[in-house]
This record gives sequence, C-alpha cells and structure tokens, in this order.
Amino acid sequence: MPLQIYKRGRFYWAKGWVEYNGRPIAGPYRRSTKASTEAGARDWINRETELQIRRHVVGDEPSKTFSDAIMLYNASPKTAKQLIPIVEEIGDMPLGAISGALLKGLGPKLKPKASTDTWWREIVTPASAVINNAHELEGTPLIRVKPYDKFERIAQDKRRGKNSRVERKPADKEWIEAFCKAADPYNAALVRFMFETAARIDQAVSIEPDDLRPAENKVRVKAQKGHPESWITVSPQMMDELLALPHKRPKNRKTGKFMKPRVFGYGSSTGYNTRWKTICKSAGIPYLSAHPAGRHGFFTELVVRQGVDPVTAAKAGRWSDPNLPMRIYAHAETDEADVRARFRTKHVQADTAQTPKSKKS
Repeated sequence: MPLQIYKRGRFYWAKGWVEYNGRPIAGPYRRSTKASTEAGARDWINRETELQIRRHVVGDEPSKTFSDAIMLYNASPKTAKQLIPIVEEIGDMPLGAISGALLKGLGPKLKPKASTDTWWREIVTPASAVINNAHELEGTPLIRVKPYDKFERIAQDKRRGKNSRVERKPADKEWIEAFCKAADPYNAALVRFMFETAARIDQAVSIEPDDLRPAENKVRVKAQKGHPESWITVSPQMMDELLALPHKRPKNRKTGKFMKPRVFGYGSSTGYNTRWKTICKSAGIPYLSAHPAGRHGFFTELVVRQGVDPVTAAKAGRWSDPNLPMRIYAHAETDEADVRARFRTKHVQADTAQTPKSKKS
C-alpha cells in the first residue's frame, strides 16, 4: 500500500511503500518522520516519495562534493576568505569522505606556524559549517569534530617555538589614569568607556551621536557575539565626557568616502592601535590593546579587586553565563611567592592571662 502515517508517542510515523506507475519501488517503510504534526509528516512523505521516484528514474545521483556544499553556503566576506585554501585542498572530495580527523589535519598543511586555536577558528569551524549547512538543506552526511586537546596544543606550540593562550594582563585604575593623562580627549574617553562598561572595541567605535540619551545616562551599543542591541547605563561623569567630544566623520579607507559622525572618531575597530601604542609609550606604561584594557579590566576590577559577586558583574558586562568570564576574564593578582610564603608564616596565638597558680608552677 502507498505510504501512510500514524501517530506513535510524540511523533508521526510512516508505513507502506513508495509506488510509481502503480507498483512499489521502495520499502517497506516503518519509520519515524520525526514530525510532531500531521502536516509535517505529510511533508516528509512528499519529499521521500519525490526522492525515491527520482532515484528510480535517473538512478543514484553522484555524491555532493565540498565545492558543491560551498555553493549552498551563504558565507560572510571574512569566512569566504578563510574557505578559499580549504576548497583548493579538499574541494573535489565527496562530503561523505570528509572526516573530523581530515579537517584537523589541514591545520599543519595550510597554516604550519599557527596555533591549534587558529586552526580550529579559521579551518575546522568554517569547513564544518559548510558541511553541516549542506546536511540541513540536502540531507548530506553530518560532521562532528573533536576539538584539539591540550597535548596537541602543547606539541604545536613547541614546534612553532611560541606559546599560545598567553594570559592577558588586564588594565587597572592606575593604568587607566596614566593612559588618560597622556592621551587626547577622544582616546581618554574611549578607554574609560570600555573599562566602565565592558563594551567591545567594535561596539565602542560604532557609537553615533543618536546613540546617546543624556537625560537617562544611557548609550546604545550594537548587537555582537550573539547578544542583541541594547541600551547600557553609564555614570553621569562618563556621559558628560561623551557629550563634550565634538563629533567626527571618519573616512572609509576602502571607498575614500566620509562615514556618518562617530562619537570617538574612529571608522574601524583597528584604527586605534597605532595611536594607543604611542600614548602608552609617552605615558611610560605597557601597551594594552582594547580587549584587556576594557573587557578584561572591567571584570577583574569588579570581581577580584572590589569583591563584586560574579553573577552581578557578568550581568553588568552582558555575559549570559557567569562561568565564562570567571574562566577567561578574571585574572588572579596575588603573587605566587606571597602564596608560598603563607605556608611559612607563624600563626599568631592569643596571649592568655596567667593565673597565680600558673606563675608558681
């Protein structure tokens, strides 16, 4: 009989045969459609019927390759650039032949001097996204890749003669003040804003005059890293500092055209680097980029130095999970030698009053 549906538990199942010209060509079926509604189950039957009829008429289609999957994927310009060398290497391979070990093995071949973190971010992640996108659209094989372990990371660091995951030094109030004394008003306000709000550099430099609500001391920051656009509260002093900055229209380096006015005057998230290095050198302080100066400094200042509970600090810094900033952004500031010395420190004992009897003895 033709494919029919029936409900079993939460889902609808299909049973019967797929027929073509009155005779069965595939089956028998007794399979879950993984649909919780009757309409969804009928859609599954229609797709399965169409697939089996096409296979019966024209035979099995050739397997899709990684290059075919690329054509189905809507990549950003940055991701597209990362995918170019990957396509050149495995573009002709069928998707079913690509394993997690194969993707991880592309790292040493394509970027021999990079860290395992870079391999994961720029090779494994975009390639896996392409393959799994094809799985969603065409039903091709799904791929799951096991992350590089610490032994692989240490071995690669040894080969390239450089350690990865070097702990960042967060900014503190003294560093911020020294920086601001040597900086112009725009960069002084920029570093104070990020240190106070935990805003990312791209969010900070994108702020336009219309993103300020002086009466409420609120600033709008754009969506980023999976978080929606939001209005964040700043101190009155910070708002006064922002309002005192004359608006600047930065020039787009690629097109040569002037952009909309920006509060801090920068047109990109990397434009501050050279200027900050000069400011740090003039102030006699170590150079810190925007992330350790702002986001790392924010969380370490609140949790480690001021004792604010991590949940409150995470919410103020717009982290959805307080465990993440505790693992990455909270930096211990007790010297290791001081910790060891605590084991040699004699405990202070209370001086008890002597009784006449104890004196005699």
